[in-house]
Amino acid sequence: ICVFNSPFSNSRSVAELVIAEIILLARQLGDRSREMHDGVWNKVSKSCYEIRGKTLGLVGYGHIGTQLGVLAESLGMQVIWYDILPVMPIGMSRAADTLDELLGEADFVSLHVPETPETKNMIGEREISLMKKGSYLINASRGTVVEIDALAAALKSGHLAGAAVDVYPSEPLANGPGFESALRNCPNTLLTPHIGGSTEEAQRMIGIEVANSISKYINSGGSVNAVNFAECDLRAIPETDLTTIRIVNVHQNVPGVLKQINNILADYNVNKQISDSKGDVAYFMADVTVNDHSEINTIYEQVTAMNENIITRVLF
Repeated sequence: ICVFNSPFSNSRSVAELVIAEIILLARQLGDRSREMHDGVWNKVSKSCYEIRGKTLGLVGYGHIGTQLGVLAESLGMQVIWYDILPVMPIGMSRAADTLDELLGEADFVSLHVPETPETKNMIGEREISLMKKGSYLINASRGTVVEIDALAAALKSGHLAGAAVDVYPSEPLANGPGFESALRNCPNTLLTPHIGGSTEEAQRMIGIEVANSISKYINSGGSVNAVNFAECDLRAIPETDLTTIRIVNVHQNVPGVLKQINNILADYNVNKQISDSKGDVAYFMADVTVNDHSEINTIYEQVTAMNENIITRVLF
């Protein structure tokens, strides 16, 4: 079963949330609001700032990071970013050579990286110590990226002036009481329940994007944005092309299967093909020119007869 993700649809919603958090942190609005609800009037200006002229450091410059950078520049912020991939800067932003360089220069550090072995606990005690005293950390990416105890210690000591966290290493399975974290009651700390992409607009676009991905997988075999399945795609077969078929095959990821498939297709004109694997399952797509329907049945029967075959489809 191919399960699809929607990696782009909530980008704007997350970016807007982070912009709001930057302003809230700079003005200590979270603490002021809580005090007012508790009946305490505490009008202060000490350690409250405009964000104009401040430097935003983006760790990860993908779909969310780039949008966030554009929004931040429109508010007068300077934007630097660090990414492991070479990316074209947008606007007046510039790349930092290293993560350490970014941490030491930014007034606000916002994390936008995927959850991988390389990003697990990538922001810990050492990295936080490299951040400017009085700076702010925002995590709206994945809960395993930040060492929570190290962040809590930096907030309580005053090394960091504030933080906003939307994701956690362990999150409740349902709404209700019972959330526990070392970040609770830390000064100038905004805690939200993983709502970065929780807007009406994002949820609507997620539904559309996932539905389109499923439709494409069914009709043309493309599996881009699958989360549990190898990602493959080929150009669509033109509607005017009545002699080309697409072989779509899922098989066990063991040596020798591609050799078997290519031996089956050896007597035909293979226009293009692609293969990839994820775990124990591999995925193969090929566009083949045939002369009549009997050849389609022959190819299908031979491919499905392989011991390693899981499922095979023929698309027109």
